[in-house]
Amino acid sequence: MDIIHSSSYNFKIYPIISSFVFFLFFFFLSSFSPVVVSLDFNATRHNFRPGEKSNTKLVTHVKAHLKKINKPALKTIQSPDGDIIDCVLSHQQPAFDHPQLKGQKPMDPPERPKGYTLKTTTTTTKREENFQVWRMSGEFCPEGTIPIRRTSEKDVFRANSVRRFGRKIPRNPIRRDSSTTGHEHAVGYVSGNEYYGAKASINVWAPRVDNQYEFSLSQIWVIAGSFAGDLNTIEAGWQVSPELYGDNRPRFFTYWTSDAYQTTGCYNLLCSGFVQTNSRIAIGAAISPISSYNGGQFDISLLVWKDPKHGNWWLEFGNGILVGYWPSFLFTHLRDRATMVQFGGETVNIRTSGAHTSTQMGSGHFAGQGFGKASYFRNLQVVDWDNSLIPLSNLRVLADHPKCYDIRGGINRVWGNYFYYGGPGRNSRCP
Repeated sequence: MDIIHSSSYNFKIYPIISSFVFFLFFFFLSSFSPVVVSLDFNATRHNFRPGEKSNTKLVTHVKAHLKKINKPALKTIQSPDGDIIDCVLSHQQPAFDHPQLKGQKPMDPPERPKGYTLKTTTTTTKREENFQVWRMSGEFCPEGTIPIRRTSEKDVFRANSVRRFGRKIPRNPIRRDSSTTGHEHAVGYVSGNEYYGAKASINVWAPRVDNQYEFSLSQIWVIAGSFAGDLNTIEAGWQVSPELYGDNRPRFFTYWTSDAYQTTGCYNLLCSGFVQTNSRIAIGAAISPISSYNGGQFDISLLVWKDPKHGNWWLEFGNGILVGYWPSFLFTHLRDRATMVQFGGETVNIRTSGAHTSTQMGSGHFAGQGFGKASYFRNLQVVDWDNSLIPLSNLRVLADHPKCYDIRGGINRVWGNYFYYGGPGRNSRCP
């Protein structure tokens, strides 16, 4: 995790032009779109019906599901924030329940992209590995194990159903039409070429989320396929999701799908998919420290890239810390390459009271406020066909509802391609 000092930067930023946003919005509705998630809010508003939690059959079903995802622990750690972290033997993690992974062990580290320079020191590595609250306990998982945040009955009962727990609920067709899907975005993206990875440093905040069934996230999307039933995505970043975690802390997360969120994929390690190789990072655990308004700024660097030898998609945190990988067989289109990379923020706007939500994106402040006030992405890069990490050449920025959440991009010698983004949600211009 990097600590950024405000006195070091004074950047010129370029605002989104409203006519450009208008054009892009309708262009993507008619062809393809940098949208990733759409939910059916008639489903997500409703939790398990009253009385169901005492239903013996349902409780048995929930416990069976918990037994499937909560693997036997070699060691258990109590986090200061209330999480329980289980140290699970790496070959017993949920990924190895997958028929194509049974009996296997995690892959060896892959070849890193060209142009990528490791600057790892013992001090840097320890600081970056200690970016999560559970590490404040002073405990750690033994080598040969991985830390997994234990899922509780309460976690499952907050979901719409046991079957959909840990998964995004799909809505067809997937479109970037926030008035119908309830999702709002402020993103930078590239498309039109072949992409084999992406890298960015993401400013970390704790935005307010108004409703249990809303969330606020900031992430990288690696995308292939059409925005219909064959959409493939790999996603990583931080999110505040009261429904998934039961609190309002920003948490490190991953996601994947190979069929537009219909039946495949999940968050973190809540299904058979992502293979974790790191014994120091718990996916789904809370991040600390976080940024403060006019105060210290903290960001996390993430790199996703396709191993040219085996074809798996690897995730790296910070400077050289491998987290794990998504096996290539999980995907259809992403088995070969990505056709779009997207960076930015997303919120859900349920409008339970008929007004726009006050759920914040990023820091909760508009992009124009700049460093120390607005949230940012910096040093945006992609991996090309030659496994080379290169700067972006055609970054576009887009905000669905710029009066609620906006975005302003720029480029300089220190941060390369970057943008500020976010907003408060409901305000006098966004009723």
